[in-house]
Amino acid sequence: MCTMISTITPITGSGKGAAGWFEVSQANVGYDHATHGQFDHALLLDFVNPDLGASARVAVEMDIASGKALIAQLQAAIQAAEQSGVAE
Repeated sequence: MCTMISTITPITGSGKGAAGWFEVSQANVGYDHATHGQFDHALLLDFVNPDLGASARVAVEMDIASGKALIAQLQAAIQAAEQSGVAE
């Protein structure tokens, strides 16, 4: 069954694809059928630049436990950067 869970957020950053580095301007986050992963359903992360076409995409599929661990580590890294005084 498709969940249709999907969100989009603008971001500023870079991603590395098959053709090398490119600017990313959007993150797509969802939970639905996995395309490649061993899961029936997975958290789906796409870092993209729609202006550059389909090749400007870095995709990740992971289970929910991995997603929770990733969120915790992102929060820890952000907190450490902010406390260090070097966060932009």
